[in-house]
Amino acid sequence: MTEAFPVPDVLRIATRKSPLALWQSEHVAERLRAAYPDMRVELVPLSTRGDEVLDRSLAAIGGKGLFLKELELAMERGDADCAVHSLKDVPMELEPGFALAAILARADAADAFVSSRYAGIDDLPRGAVVGTSSLRRQAQLRARRPDLQLRDLRGNVNTRLAKLDAGEYDAIVLACAGLQRLGFDDRIRSRLDAPAWLPAPAQGAIAIECRSDDFAAHGLFGALDDRDTRVRVEAERAMNRALHGSCHVPVAAFATLSGAQLHLQGLVGSAIDGRYVRADAHGDAGDAEALGQRVATALLAQGAAELIAGSADPDTGPFVS
Repeated sequence: MTEAFPVPDVLRIATRKSPLALWQSEHVAERLRAAYPDMRVELVPLSTRGDEVLDRSLAAIGGKGLFLKELELAMERGDADCAVHSLKDVPMELEPGFALAAILARADAADAFVSSRYAGIDDLPRGAVVGTSSLRRQAQLRARRPDLQLRDLRGNVNTRLAKLDAGEYDAIVLACAGLQRLGFDDRIRSRLDAPAWLPAPAQGAIAIECRSDDFAAHGLFGALDDRDTRVRVEAERAMNRALHGSCHVPVAAFATLSGAQLHLQGLVGSAIDGRYVRADAHGDAGDAEALGQRVATALLAQGAAELIAGSADPDTGPFVS
């Protein structure tokens, strides 16, 4: 069958250099090679400021958009045709001229409790040290165990595990998907599941970004787009956007799809004292944006804006992960 769009001889994928980013980009490359056997797919590994500066919170140096900027510049220069991201790292609004051409089927969206000595959060002794730079995770930890010491944790998955193994922390919290993709399934002591614990919006989903005017690329990536995942993460991201949120705020969201019905759960918490508000709603899968806005409105009515504002450091901004 002849494709309705031109298939290039070579497709270049811009990617960060971390082991997880390279795994995700190679996963996309393998899918593309299977769909278009005559097309050569190459990775273009790049270093981003978000990867290089590890001694300050991401908010203090510009936020998670720093993970995208160098990759977007490579596309603008013509050095790459697309970029692969963890969707939870992608800002709610892309830079002008860029679009998400595909969102792959979502992996495990849950967070993972990781420890060498303890089986779960409730097994930690009073005053135990838990590593996470995520305000969302901090808020849920403080709500559940206000006695714990929460400490900043930056770096890629391997670096974070090494710090745990070196005894710097009694436990750390990471995304299940990242651990599973890198073959660290056995490090997951327990899964932190909805509804008791909510993940970051779009956690576990991989996205492909390209120039919005590159219609051939959009056609290529359509073969990888997963409709159910896109609907779910659109609701989650719409909620975050309506809260005027970003990756800098203590916001959690998780959507499930059952037939044509979408269920969205949302949470906003305080990383300072563990206070939180929750809301959920059902809606039509064809109106994910409106559902996200509706849950955000319910959260704001309960005081979400105050919790978001109260979790930020006025000098450096909040931690993110």
